[in-house]
Amino acid sequence: MSGSGAKKVVETAVKATKAIDWDAMAKLIISDEARKEFANLRRAFDDVNQQLQTKFSQEPEPIDWEYYRKGIGPRLVDMYKEAYEKEEGKDWKVKYIKPPQTVLWWELIALGVEIPKFVDTVTPQYKPKFDALLVELKEAEQTSLKETERLDKEIAEVQELKQKICTMTAEEYFQKHPELKKKFEDEIRNDYWGYGPQQ
Repeated sequence: MSGSGAKKVVETAVKATKAIDWDAMAKLIISDEARKEFANLRRAFDDVNQQLQTKFSQEPEPIDWEYYRKGIGPRLVDMYKEAYEKEEGKDWKVKYIKPPQTVLWWELIALGVEIPKFVDTVTPQYKPKFDALLVELKEAEQTSLKETERLDKEIAEVQELKQKICTMTAEEYFQKHPELKKKFEDEIRNDYWGYGPQQ
């Protein structure tokens, strides 16, 4: 609130105090309980009046615009400061001015501040990269699922082999692994017995 607005509040409070005839009102009260309540009312009125005279007779502290620039950002704070300084002499508008961190966008519009339109410059830069990563992720997921399936199958075979190893014959083993049978037969045919250079 500006200095002139505060003075008006104080002047109104002083006029209200002078207009009340407390003694005449006290003579109209008959019960002790009513007198007690009346005394409480007068004390509360005097307290409020005192607060109005002390609080609103002081000039408000100047706004530390630099503090808000650091916390909120210079662009918004400068717009708000400009609107504040433009309206500072008009009491009916200045009383609605709040610290910049609590300002709402519609309050700025009401004060005639033009809020710049938001232009998204970030999304066009990251969207293609993000979409490419999604495709890569789907491919990696499919590869992972296939590898998991292959490993599960291999684990099941090893578990089965572990259970049957004591009773399994070489013929049964070679039925499951024909490539090993072919390898051994080729080695025997070439007279290679697992040591020395292969002919």
